Amino acid sequence: MNAAAALAAESSDAPQSEFARLISLARSRSADDRQRLLLAVAALCDANPPGVELSPILSEIFLALAQQAEREIRAVLADRLATAEWAPPALIHMLALDEIEIARPVIAASPLLKDEDLLRILVEATLEHHIEVARRPNLSGRVADAVIDHAEPAAMTALVGNHSAQLSEEGLRRLVESSRRVAGLRAPLTRHPRLNDQMASQLYQWVGQALRQSIGERFRVDEAALAHAVDAAVGTRTAAWTARPIHKTADPEALEMERRLIDKLKSAGQLRAGFAVRALRESRRTLFEHALAALGEFPLDKVRAAVMADSPQPLYLACVAVGIDRTVFVSLLDDLRKLAGGWPGETIDGPWTPLALTPEEAARLFRQLDLRLAG
Repeated sequence: MNAAAALAAESSDAPQSEFARLISLARSRSADDRQRLLLAVAALCDANPPGVELSPILSEIFLALAQQAEREIRAVLADRLATAEWAPPALIHMLALDEIEIARPVIAASPLLKDEDLLRILVEATLEHHIEVARRPNLSGRVADAVIDHAEPAAMTALVGNHSAQLSEEGLRRLVESSRRVAGLRAPLTRHPRLNDQMASQLYQWVGQALRQSIGERFRVDEAALAHAVDAAVGTRTAAWTARPIHKTADPEALEMERRLIDKLKSAGQLRAGFAVRALRESRRTLFEHALAALGEFPLDKVRAAVMADSPQPLYLACVAVGIDRTVFVSLLDDLRKLAGGWPGETIDGPWTPLALTPEEAARLFRQLDLRLAG
């Protein structure tokens, strides 16, 4: 049966003038007419919903026409069919896997997309599609768990912001744990309605001061216990850090000039954390060490020991204490390792994760360190 005959059989309830126009469009071989036919049939079905679903013949016509349609027509069709219960499921599945601007309204609202369809999108489509799945209203716990399993930061962040998602307590706990490495999860997690006291206490260790205040307003947080947990995470209670010996190849006169420059800047109130960062960017490692020691009022030998330690943790504490942001520290660390033969290293206690600390906390922890140069 050709398209014209099928429409004659399926559209008998349409007004005669509209019926004649549809038949004329169906007989045409023009691509533009086929697109007009597609949109006209969609409009007709919107005006006269066929019931639970279209007949197999009309569904096949819809799918065939949509596959041939230009991008703009598919986008219009996706908008029109996003909430339609009568739409052909195969067409909805096709549109949901189309480019994201076309797929977005369908993923967000189509009642025909079941869990299996959403899981297929997570396997076959792009990150942008995954984000839209995570934002879908009333997302099931099964699909929410799959989003977490994929561990894509942007999709997990979208899921945390979707308070209608049927997120299990275990799923939320996994997101809190993931926030240790994915900073973007932290702020929306502090606002999640199902965050409990235990999760809030865990999250508290990894967020900045503003978010700590937000958590404190919602939950009773034991500051002393958390301070102890931070100490334990950094390893300051019992750890004795021994650093590699420094090979003194710099000119003693040049080192003295650097010390005098730092003293002059500090006495004039012009020494800033940015100066230390800039010194390292300019490959002036010893000037960086002098600046860091003066800014934090730390012993110079202790700062040098932090530079040559087996882990970035001691140097990270010193940098945060003087106002160097942890996001800046990551690139600063790369620059320093190029100048210091790969130090500080990465060998203590496995992979290193920078904690969210206030400057006061970082300074206290750095001063507690038993840190000395070897040899």
